[in-house]
Amino acid sequence: MELRARWDDLVPESASLADELVARYVERTRRAYRDHYLGIVLTALDSFIQLSTDPTSVRLAAWFHRAVHEPGGTPSEDAEASARLAERLLPQYGVPPIRIAEVARLIRLTSDLATPPPDAYAPPRRDANGDVLLDAVNAILASDPSRYAVHTAEVRRDAGDRKIALEHRYDEVRELLDGHLYRTQLARQRLSPVARVNLEAELAGLDSELPAPWRGWQQAALTATATFTAIAAAVVAIAASGASWQTPAAQDEAGWPTVALAVLSFFSAPVLFRCARSASQRARLIAGAVLAIAVTGLLIAWAQAPRTNVAVGVGLRVPLLISALVLLLVAGAAALVASLLRTRTARFLPARNLGQQLAWLAVPGAVALILLLIVQPLSRSYVLSSNERVEGTPRDAGKAVPSVLDGSVAWVSDSVAGTGAEEAIGTRYGVAVPRPSGVVEMLDAATGALRWRYSRSDSDEKPVIAATGNGDYVLAQFADVGYLLLDANTGRRKAAWPGRTRDRYILQTQPLLTGERSGKLHGVDPGGHERWTYDSGDCTELGAIATAETVLTFVSHTCDDRPDEMTALDVQSGKKLWTRTSADTYRRPVVVAGLVVVAEPGGDSDAPAALTAIEPRTGDIRWRWDVPKAWACRTLLNAAGKYLIVVDCPGPSTQENRRTVVTAIDANTGLTAWQTLAPVSPRTKVTVTADGRVVSLGRGAGGCVANVVSRAGFRQVRLPTGISCSRDPRAVGNLVLTSGPNTVIALR
Repeated sequence: MELRARWDDLVPESASLADELVARYVERTRRAYRDHYLGIVLTALDSFIQLSTDPTSVRLAAWFHRAVHEPGGTPSEDAEASARLAERLLPQYGVPPIRIAEVARLIRLTSDLATPPPDAYAPPRRDANGDVLLDAVNAILASDPSRYAVHTAEVRRDAGDRKIALEHRYDEVRELLDGHLYRTQLARQRLSPVARVNLEAELAGLDSELPAPWRGWQQAALTATATFTAIAAAVVAIAASGASWQTPAAQDEAGWPTVALAVLSFFSAPVLFRCARSASQRARLIAGAVLAIAVTGLLIAWAQAPRTNVAVGVGLRVPLLISALVLLLVAGAAALVASLLRTRTARFLPARNLGQQLAWLAVPGAVALILLLIVQPLSRSYVLSSNERVEGTPRDAGKAVPSVLDGSVAWVSDSVAGTGAEEAIGTRYGVAVPRPSGVVEMLDAATGALRWRYSRSDSDEKPVIAATGNGDYVLAQFADVGYLLLDANTGRRKAAWPGRTRDRYILQTQPLLTGERSGKLHGVDPGGHERWTYDSGDCTELGAIATAETVLTFVSHTCDDRPDEMTALDVQSGKKLWTRTSADTYRRPVVVAGLVVVAEPGGDSDAPAALTAIEPRTGDIRWRWDVPKAWACRTLLNAAGKYLIVVDCPGPSTQENRRTVVTAIDANTGLTAWQTLAPVSPRTKVTVTADGRVVSLGRGAGGCVANVVSRAGFRQVRLPTGISCSRDPRAVGNLVLTSGPNTVIALR
């Protein structure tokens, strides 16, 4: 009766038409769009009808727009069927054809209730009648919350399959919230606030009903990316401010750009967070501005990067600053994409679900991993590669001719200022020597000619070098750079050890062992990768030596009275094989013929009491060689093939003592193979060749002489002029090297 009263002679003599329409909306088979729905539409229409140009047509369209409704029917199907009903019934009551056409047109508009996008405030053509009708139809969105909940439940129940209905309705609500809910300004003012509250409440309820725990994770991930990459950019920019732009650092080097970038990145984080969560034009402009600043900064940094040469290198600030700008670029791009994505889908997202929470947790972790695993390694790699140079043409390496020490010279190298033979090392491809200002040179062992030169612009100190990998590589430690592995044949860098190994010290190079001051021992591959770690504990001093299969460690305790320990480890796996305690610490270990020979302490004397050969795999003592009690000097131990060469002095260690005794011990039996007494000062630095000759330099009446002690006895050879007697000789295999003024000299 209430609906019937609203007809109010809309069409003269049409009571039967009104009764038929009311009957359609209240029929028992209808589950949605019933009489209360039509009442809300007609009530709202009374508020907006003054905005229309044909109120009668609009009212008729409102009565007819859901006159036909089948369960599960779509809005377009209902609108088309209702329009045809109007076209069929209205002529019977004398409604003019032009009005019938307008009514049918308006009814068909209700097939799509989508509203204009947020920024479409002035469409090219206004449809006053259509805007009024559609705003009235959408007035159900602003109805009483309980009535609205009943209406939405009826619509979903009427749609059929519950899951499909929920998903379809979820998409509809998101689409409605993404735009203006009403077309007329009057409806926006009166209905929009309440309608949005109802829609947002419905969307939250739908989100809880739908099995979609990951909904919105993309938006959350983009927002988190924009926020945390901006913070990461600030952190990297702060790190860049403490580094130099070039090496060596220029006196007038400006530091304000990195500080400005750090401040900009830090304050960009909350701004980009808000931009990523907004669909406004302003948010996109701000995100785009940050993006443009990052791109401009990248171009400027790339153009201003210093050009490297022998004297000038690239500092760490260059890659760090570029990395900070790239991170800021990613932050701006993520905020811009998030803002655009929110515009295309919906400006409202339901409360955080599992997917969004995980996205907010995962993104900071991913950013931190990017800093540790990508930014830091790439920055270091850029500096390493930009500041290195390799000179020389690859060619076959010559084979060294053993020195017979006849007083002549085999070859003299080109100038190697600042270095000498005592720092040379032998490799499979020649003799490597370090030089000041970060240079390593490889000399041909047969001719002394330069094979290659590796130099670094970011190091002004002489590197410490060692041969490893069976002579295939040169391991060079550069100040402020760390350990670099160079190919002994070409000079090309094969690897750079990780930063955590920069402060370690090399205990042995073949096989490669490194130690730490904290009492840790590491088995390392030539490329710097750890195979295993052995920790001797706090308050310990750790030493080690290794054969091809076994590592023997010597541990002494400094904070308590526990006895010293000797432990054997597998060289490949670090597995402990055996442990033995002893009252005294073994000293001066040396590997000879697969055995480890150690010196037993001799009490207060610096000379050992005996030399003991240990089988490293089992810990068994193979033999023991007593050191004569009269020996009183340093007792040098060197390996030469199967022999242990022992250099000492018979008698007191005094300035008057001018004798040296050289003893060769067979490592397989522990017996003395030969012994030679030489009239040479025991304080003279000696070198031992691979065939067991002990060579030292001295000054004779006619100049520099070479003292040679071997199985054949002692002989003294006069050397040509130009050889420095005050510099130590160096044996590389059976090739004996000496030093000249800024040269390395090989003796024939």
